[in-house]
Amino acid sequence: MIRAAFLAAPLLLAACGSSDAPTESTDSASSGQAQTEAVALTGEQIFKRCVACHKVEKGAASGLGPNLHGVAGRAVASVEGFNFSPALKAKGGVWDDANLDGYIENPRTFVPGNKMSFAGIKDAGERKLLIEYLKEQK
Repeated sequence: MIRAAFLAAPLLLAACGSSDAPTESTDSASSGQAQTEAVALTGEQIFKRCVACHKVEKGAASGLGPNLHGVAGRAVASVEGFNFSPALKAKGGVWDDANLDGYIENPRTFVPGNKMSFAGIKDAGERKLLIEYLKEQK
């Protein structure tokens, strides 16, 4: 049994070296596109924390939270048919980077009295990636 595990180790290590990730390119356009795709994938992965309440697909019905398709640049509390809290309606403004960042960091502190029960994302890098992902959903 130990011998079989010992013989399998090099095969496992060889598999660790393979990757489906894109290779580096000297072409700056390809490189920029690969970086954008990597950001979207990472932001998309972070968004999985939100899918219990939110959707980002165009035309999808709101769930417990409003549909976030096109949220970047949209007026706060403006998704038609969603029942926003009076606190969020009173907030006003638009969902720019600063407002999205503050709200995602700590919704209860950023807009006291809103209905969102999510505690927030404390890591600034994760918030940035999530905001970039949301900005692409238009």
